[in-house]
Amino acid sequence: MSVETNKLVGKAGRIGAPLGAALALALAAAFSFHHPGVHAAMISSPPPMDENSVSSLVSLDNAVEAVAARVTPAVVNVAVTSRGSSMHEMGGGGDQDDQEGQGQGEGQGQGFGQGQMQGLPPGFSQFFGQLPHGMARPQQPQVEHGIGSGIIISPDGYIVTNNHVIDGAVNMRVTLNDRRVLNAKLVGRDPLTDLAVIKVDAHDLPSIAWGDSSKLKPGQTVLAFGSPFGYFQFSVTRGIVSAVNRDNPYKQDARKLGGYIQTDAAINPGNSGGPLVNARGELVGINTFIISNGGSFAGAGFAIPSQIVRATAEQLIKTGAVHHGYLGISLNDVTPANASFFKLNEATGAIVAQVTPDSPASRAGLKNGDVITQLDGRKVVNGSALQVAVSQDTPGTDIALGIIRNGAAQTVHVKVGEYKKNAELASDGDAAAPQKGKLGLAVAELTPDVRQQLHIPSEVNGVAVQSVRPASPAEDAGLTAGDVILEVDRKPVTSAEQFVSQAHAAPAGKDLLLLVWSQGNASYRVVRTDSGNQNGE
Repeated sequence: MSVETNKLVGKAGRIGAPLGAALALALAAAFSFHHPGVHAAMISSPPPMDENSVSSLVSLDNAVEAVAARVTPAVVNVAVTSRGSSMHEMGGGGDQDDQEGQGQGEGQGQGFGQGQMQGLPPGFSQFFGQLPHGMARPQQPQVEHGIGSGIIISPDGYIVTNNHVIDGAVNMRVTLNDRRVLNAKLVGRDPLTDLAVIKVDAHDLPSIAWGDSSKLKPGQTVLAFGSPFGYFQFSVTRGIVSAVNRDNPYKQDARKLGGYIQTDAAINPGNSGGPLVNARGELVGINTFIISNGGSFAGAGFAIPSQIVRATAEQLIKTGAVHHGYLGISLNDVTPANASFFKLNEATGAIVAQVTPDSPASRAGLKNGDVITQLDGRKVVNGSALQVAVSQDTPGTDIALGIIRNGAAQTVHVKVGEYKKNAELASDGDAAAPQKGKLGLAVAELTPDVRQQLHIPSEVNGVAVQSVRPASPAEDAGLTAGDVILEVDRKPVTSAEQFVSQAHAAPAGKDLLLLVWSQGNASYRVVRTDSGNQNGE
């Protein structure tokens, strides 16, 4: 309550009873005078709605309460202490790379500067004297605190959370729903999926049942649990599944998996690692990030689907590590705009945009421009779905890929390899490979000097994009200087002259399909041409 409101309340309390009664009668009379058609019965409080009128809402409330009561005992708060690799510069605050926005650096502002104690309240430094001349500043390690969430998946204390919640931890403490605080140890973590398993020494703990995220549909009710902002432990929010199979948003790392569940159930900093459950109280996802301009929930939260979480957690518990399947290809989604270039009848599947040399895909004979439509007889919707499915395959597994090559259906058998940190995983090439248009750009030969300047591998052949004109079709297509154009309309490009010739040979107004290499990945892009542009080089 504001100060002004308090004052008003205080004054009202000092009004005598007779005066108060008189005022009330006067107000009532004035109301009746100005509204002669209003009767006393009409200004009384309406009666509560009958049970039949609200039965649906009450049933919904009861159902949500039952799910929350069942899941909450298995939700935990994860508090992490981590020690940074760099030292704080004493006498000034250091960077706070805090987890979930809750980090509080310790030891900063407590050192010495200019021979005087710094970071003390005004007037206190005089009581501590000065350091002898030349004495070095004491170096203290950066200590950070982070808060996240987790979910118990077995009665003997195994807990799933996010890798970014526990990354770099030197101490982990778990608060259970019954307020017990237990030390936790790391079982294993997987940065690629951003998942980790930790364990507490306890038995007969409440745990959650696994759900099948592959059955989720947009519009279904889901609940998100966790500790928003680190302070509000064991909170629950309700929403729906906004979308499924969302692509990898980490544009700087195309190797990370997609397949995320999008939900409007509120997820905020501190909720990371908490469970997303369906109407049956089953675990269908692990809350992991939000997309927001302000840093807090804005209607778009994302969770790792349980089909990934369960497979990852089981491997971590069994071996302490995860072995992801690997093909060695970059992928684009089939869209209505590019389907005709690949002689496809429907806009579904994953286009092979790049094949890594000496990879499982190259050894199996996959080529740029192949469209993968099936995996072991199951339909491939897009590149993200294929990427998730392959990553869950055990290395060494034989898989059958149904492909369309130049309009003809084929089957290619591939032995799945193992993902290594610096290897190319089956990935969405659109994440890191912008493509070039034919108009509004200048190209140059890929000479040894150009290769060296742009760090282009020897196996990448084409023409380098020298510049892109603002507001041109090339810029609209996402082209930037330093990209390499490999193909125009499925035909290889070997020289700048050939590229210009092929670009100009396209009929006016016809879209171009370019294969472009950029930042280590190749990707197909449809470029909307503009006959009004004059610079087609």
